Amino acid sequence: MRIIHLGDLHLGKTLGEYSLIRDQEYILNQILDIVKEKDVNAVLIAGDVYDRSLPSEAAVNLLDSFLSKLAAMCIKTYIISGNHDSEDRLEYGSRLFSSRGIHITSKFNGELVKATTEDEFGELNIYMLPFIKASRVRYYCNDNSIETYEDAVRTVIEQADVDWSERNILIAHQFVTGDSSPQIAGSEGASVQNVGLVEQISSEIFKDFDYVALGHLHSPQSVGYDHIRYSGSVLKYSLNEAFSSKSVPLINIGEKGSVEIELLRLSPFRDLRHITGKLNQILKEENIVDPDDYIYVTLTDEEIINDVMGIVQQYYLNTVKIDYQNSHTKEIENFDIGDIVSDKSFEEIISDFYLKMYGVDISDEELDVMMSVAREAGVINEAD
Repeated sequence: MRIIHLGDLHLGKTLGEYSLIRDQEYILNQILDIVKEKDVNAVLIAGDVYDRSLPSEAAVNLLDSFLSKLAAMCIKTYIISGNHDSEDRLEYGSRLFSSRGIHITSKFNGELVKATTEDEFGELNIYMLPFIKASRVRYYCNDNSIETYEDAVRTVIEQADVDWSERNILIAHQFVTGDSSPQIAGSEGASVQNVGLVEQISSEIFKDFDYVALGHLHSPQSVGYDHIRYSGSVLKYSLNEAFSSKSVPLINIGEKGSVEIELLRLSPFRDLRHITGKLNQILKEENIVDPDDYIYVTLTDEEIINDVMGIVQQYYLNTVKIDYQNSHTKEIENFDIGDIVSDKSFEEIISDFYLKMYGVDISDEELDVMMSVAREAGVINEAD
């Protein structure tokens, strides 16, 4: 059986002020082409289908179109929810969809859902575990000893009574680690980037599955074992991913114990790139490449340039963000605010800080605004 593993579609996501719907439609159509060319039998989607719990109309329509095309091709599709998804909204219509081969599990209600399909080697079990927290498993399993996410997932798997002599796939959306910490792309959100030990799950508890299709982290990678893998997001969603590439795993499952994984590279409609240099250099005609791409710019000019975003967007229409890297920013990076706060009034601290940041004195009008805000926030008293 040939299976495509997807995750972290984040349909409806924006990059700065730019909607990515067109880019996401393009990449999903590319995946549909892969499904046809590689004679794929099934698609797994490991959570974070939408970017937010209240998806936009355009995002819902895009998912509907994608699933309808898969159903028309008689491709069995298995979807779980991620931490970004609304359980109720993703589950809507799931009973009807199942009749068309679209299987959705968005809520954990006390048991690990199993779907079974067949090929020339017999039955293949696909277990679907949506994003869960320890508290939910503790409630449904009536087990107060469950404290960590690993406790929760281990309990769910143990109670599922999996027949390990059969071929078994697990779809999950959790923070899974191997011998070392997995790579974080930067676009997963603060909850992932600041994950604590209580949320980490060892890949060891998944090792007996024939393949584990993970979602949650946006960088494609295996964790602990080759057959335990994050597909990664289908597009670059942060500056940290500018120099990376995206792919989808094609899983070829034969008889028990026979699993082959091939990574198929994806090519976006518009790339995300990071450009560094002086303004007059990066805007030279010979240096302008693919002007429709999403661009992050780091300027090395020493002087702040007025309306620099407007200038750059004349050449790179989809410029997302511009920052500076020069002697002044390096000084700020090494700046210790403790040097200016000792034995000084709030007004003096603000004035000194402004001078340090911008190299000029704060105006009376700007200082009045800062003092007013500080009073409203309760930082200083009305009399000050």
